[in-house]
Amino acid sequence: MDRKWKWVLHFRMMLLILLSQMTSGLEVPLDLPQPPTITLQSPKDYIFDPRENIVIHCEAKGKPHPSFSWTRNGTHFDVEKDSKVLMKPGSGTLVIDISGEKAEAFEGTYQCTAHNEHGTAVSNNIVIRQSRSPLWPKEQNEDITVQIGVPLVLQCRPPAGLPPPVIFWMDNNFQRLPLDKRVSQALNGDLYFSNILPEDTRSDYICYARFPHTQTIQQKQPISVSVLNNNPEGERRPGFMMPLGPTSTKLVLRGETLVLECIAEGLPTPDISWQKDGGELPTSRTSFQNFNKRLKISDVNEADAGNYRCTATNNMGTAHHIIKVTVKAAPFWVSAPRNLILAPNETGILTCRVSGEPKPKISWFVNGVPIGNAPEDHSRKVEDDTVILSNVQSGSSAVYQCNASNEFGYLMANAFVNVLAEPPRVLSPPNQVYQVITNNPALLHCSSFGSPIPTITWFKDSQTSIKNGDPFVIHENGTLEIHVAQPLNSGKYTCIATNNLGIKENHVYLEVKEPTRILKQPEYKVVQRGMSAVFECKVKHDPSLIPIMTWLKDNGELPDDERFEVDTDSLTIKDVTDGDEGTYTCIMNTTLDQDSASAMLTVVEATPTPAIVYEKPDPPSDLELTDQTERSVQLTWIPGDDHNSPTHKFLIQYEDLLHQPGVWINLTEVAGTSTTAQLNLSPYVYYSFRVLAENEVGYSRPSQPSRQYRTNPAAPDENPSDVQGAGTDPDNLVISWTALTGFQSNGPGLEYKVQWRQKDVEEDWSSMNVVNASQFVVNGTPTFVPYEIKVQALNDYGNGPEPKVVTGYSGEDLPLSPPDSMQVMVHNSTLAEVHWQPVSASSVRGKLQGYKELQEQVLTFSGNRSEGRLPGLQPYSLYSLFIRVLNNKGEGPPSPVKTFETPEGVPGPPSFLNVLNPGSGSLSLEWGPPMNNNGRLAGYTLKYQPVNNTSELGPVKVMNFLSNETSFTLGNLNSSMLYKFYLSAKTIKGSGPTITEEAFTVLDTGEFMMFNLSATHYLEADLLVSYSDRLVNTSVSEDGAVISWEYFGHHKNVYVEYIVENSKEDWIKEMVNSSHSHMIKGLKPGTSYRVRVVARDPVDSTVHTVPSRQVDIATQGWFIGLMCAIALLILVLLIVCFIKRNKGGKYPVKEKEEAHQDPEIQPMKEDDGTFGEYSDTEDHKPLKGSRTPSNGTVRRDESDDSLVDYGEGGDGQFNEDGSFIGQYSGKKEKDTHEGNESSEAPSPVNAMNSFV
Repeated sequence: MDRKWKWVLHFRMMLLILLSQMTSGLEVPLDLPQPPTITLQSPKDYIFDPRENIVIHCEAKGKPHPSFSWTRNGTHFDVEKDSKVLMKPGSGTLVIDISGEKAEAFEGTYQCTAHNEHGTAVSNNIVIRQSRSPLWPKEQNEDITVQIGVPLVLQCRPPAGLPPPVIFWMDNNFQRLPLDKRVSQALNGDLYFSNILPEDTRSDYICYARFPHTQTIQQKQPISVSVLNNNPEGERRPGFMMPLGPTSTKLVLRGETLVLECIAEGLPTPDISWQKDGGELPTSRTSFQNFNKRLKISDVNEADAGNYRCTATNNMGTAHHIIKVTVKAAPFWVSAPRNLILAPNETGILTCRVSGEPKPKISWFVNGVPIGNAPEDHSRKVEDDTVILSNVQSGSSAVYQCNASNEFGYLMANAFVNVLAEPPRVLSPPNQVYQVITNNPALLHCSSFGSPIPTITWFKDSQTSIKNGDPFVIHENGTLEIHVAQPLNSGKYTCIATNNLGIKENHVYLEVKEPTRILKQPEYKVVQRGMSAVFECKVKHDPSLIPIMTWLKDNGELPDDERFEVDTDSLTIKDVTDGDEGTYTCIMNTTLDQDSASAMLTVVEATPTPAIVYEKPDPPSDLELTDQTERSVQLTWIPGDDHNSPTHKFLIQYEDLLHQPGVWINLTEVAGTSTTAQLNLSPYVYYSFRVLAENEVGYSRPSQPSRQYRTNPAAPDENPSDVQGAGTDPDNLVISWTALTGFQSNGPGLEYKVQWRQKDVEEDWSSMNVVNASQFVVNGTPTFVPYEIKVQALNDYGNGPEPKVVTGYSGEDLPLSPPDSMQVMVHNSTLAEVHWQPVSASSVRGKLQGYKELQEQVLTFSGNRSEGRLPGLQPYSLYSLFIRVLNNKGEGPPSPVKTFETPEGVPGPPSFLNVLNPGSGSLSLEWGPPMNNNGRLAGYTLKYQPVNNTSELGPVKVMNFLSNETSFTLGNLNSSMLYKFYLSAKTIKGSGPTITEEAFTVLDTGEFMMFNLSATHYLEADLLVSYSDRLVNTSVSEDGAVISWEYFGHHKNVYVEYIVENSKEDWIKEMVNSSHSHMIKGLKPGTSYRVRVVARDPVDSTVHTVPSRQVDIATQGWFIGLMCAIALLILVLLIVCFIKRNKGGKYPVKEKEEAHQDPEIQPMKEDDGTFGEYSDTEDHKPLKGSRTPSNGTVRRDESDDSLVDYGEGGDGQFNEDGSFIGQYSGKKEKDTHEGNESSEAPSPVNAMNSFV
């Protein structure tokens, strides 16, 4: 019975604790009655500066507002009777004016009491003490004389102050004495020398003490040290100067800082090291000071107790000292009592859970009175650290104090019990709008008050009730938390507070915003001095938020310099200087979030300097695995040299030595600024890791692999993927899946549990376990029936997650029947449409893929349809077709054959069009009938038009021909003209497509030669010194050879090319473009040349067939007549010459020259009996009407006409003056007898042979 009663009490206690947690910690609105609560008080130990007033804080709240009183040293302190003491109005804070008074009179222990009609709260005991900085006692220090090498201690022994002073050693010049491993200052202020050196001799070793509160410094009398070298100390083992002896003890309180010190002497100076016997030093809380002589461990706990060994070592030996550390604890809170708000007849509990070493004693007070001395209350029960209040009644409100103490201190806490009956009220502001960023937690507050404690319920959009559970959490204080807020969580939320006295609701609104993201980050820049640098920073943000872009340089503000221009999404630095180098960061802030990105700017010399070498980074090193768990491990490494290009990221790879040895797989990436990565692992894998660094140049070589890390096996985390069901025969179902890899298996003994059942049929699942397979065949199934299928992975350590159900079908069979009622509708000569009655689903016996129509070609119509189009038909044709049903298995039987005809259409193009026998005014055409008549051929239509040399088209002429005509000769065409022809065939439906052809007519006179040489049209002939009767379009003068031609083709570039006959050199090319004549200069006399005229496009190397002209001049009638006229004229001139010579007269030509003398021509000689310019002494003078340039070359007068002009014209007339010879200049032939004054008149042919 006792055991049952104890269990009931225990259960009741746990229920009361739970209830008290729900009813405690609430803030009572100040408009409701409540006991006092201390809100501010001074620290327990208050040391004041005697030069300032003493201020002892004590503030409290309550309803009604509390009154205050004080005790000093345990007795009532009457504030009003002391004029030096003032209590602030509405507060318990004391201000004590100590001016003109002895401050010691106000030292003591003070305690504040706050009281109203509902209870009394008390403060801590506040010990008030005056700070003290006493003077150093007068003393006379004796000079110290020591031998070199011995240890020495200079004592400081400052006066005791409050608080203790800060000690330091200085010289007469107020310079701190240098401290090192040999010379050090102990915690007590003494100066220790492990061994004395000659430089330690000085007379001003001065110890100073600085007292913090009064900011005063006291000075000890200087100490003089002299070092002798007459009997030096030899090397020796270390020994401890402090603490003394082999062991010592140290007491430290929990939460404080443990400071241990060991100072050793020896020669040479020993090194100090620390260790904890039987344990390790706590790395995160341990530090070493004073050249390793001082060990500090912060925030001490019970585990830090034990033996600490300091070891002094030099080359002569080792010394040890053990410090035994004991950890005690002043009382500290495990669970402090909290305020209780109870409704009448409710039950509550106050708990005061403390700990300490030794165990603290707990004392309860009510309204500042020990609970044993308070009026008896039958509803109250005290059990050590717990006060149980049962069936409380109105008017029983009070303040309870819990005091826990031991020899190292005390704790005291107030907690009131307020008995109220209040309907609910919501304290949070109404209609508050909360804004959060997507994927962040959202907290919607619903702070409420009521007694009994209200129950909080939440609704979204005034309809949906929100329950505790992912993604929502309703906290004890009524706050609704959404772990990961999404845009769909936006909306109106209503919280309702309810108790037995009423109901209250409040509305709030949640807006989930898009996050701010930097889409294009600034990039690393290397800029020459004096140039500009541009950093881009393009950002995306929620349109309802106002972004603010801020740029920083090296985490500080940008320089106040107009060279820095900040734009919407960029920073431009003009005229870059060396001082602009650094890291630039763009920060995009909104009211809810921010994003930032940084890039470095490197400034280099503007003049050519050796370029910075950017290379791939060195591989990381020293890979270490820490924080190892079943599914994760932390990998750390040391980065290698980045070779002037910052590391962008680190790539972590792993090798699975169990399943895929030798294969490295990418695991994760981290930023280039990180040197650690938390790696998520899979079970049953033998991991080995390596790291690669990447910069702008590329990836480094892989690091050395880490040590192997094995994870334990576990049940599979996933099931096979790509589960399918499809039959291969009409009576089976093949279930297939993608098997798990060894890495995914999570353990040995991998199997697959295959389950299936017919869909929409009430039957149990059939199952089969298979090993080392990725498919399973179920036989004996109906044809094409749906099945539900699932495949689950399992191994020796358990089953994988519940698999998803997929639907598959058993095998198909050929369709049973063809479609019915087939009809054909012919739309035109090339398109028809067929309609049919779809077949029933049962006759398909599989998945309907469509219908196949067979005629001359096969057409397939996918899906379940009843019509289809037949495009691409031949006009004027007879077709037969039938239709079959298609499924995945194949084709069903054919439908009855249906025939139909297509009407006539336009014919195809003629099969060919050729141009034959071009003449000067005619062309012959020949063509072939179309390959496809597409009906009855009615005839042909021919169109043609001329094309001039600018590619412009002339008027079109049209001719029609009967169907049996396939050739025609066109007359009355222009000579040397390009024509374009268009030919099409026609039926009664119209004309079909045309074919085209182009051709040239030839010249109407002369002899033509055809050269079929692809892109070049050219004329080629011999150019000789003798007159050629074939080259009517070539003439020769002293200036050179004139070539003329006719060409009206479309090519833009025309060249005259020439070469010495029989030469193997390249042709010499001169561009003439749109001209029709050209003079070739610089020809050598007596040399034969070959000349051609070439027309081509700049980028065209193809030569087209074009007529070229080569005329035999000697056979032309006009040329024969011309030669006869010239001969007759020469004969007349010779006769006149003889007559004149005999009479001694002058030539008319000479008279004309004298009358119109050209200043460029030398004067004629009259006294030598010569014939002017024809004299033998003037063989090299130019003829009249020609000029000799200063360079000695001879050119043809630009106004003269050439023979080419006449050769092309047909009539061949001379110039107006009739002087054929006058068109040329050259040497005059001499007779073999120099004295003969007469000369034979040259023939025209010989005259031409005499010029080059």
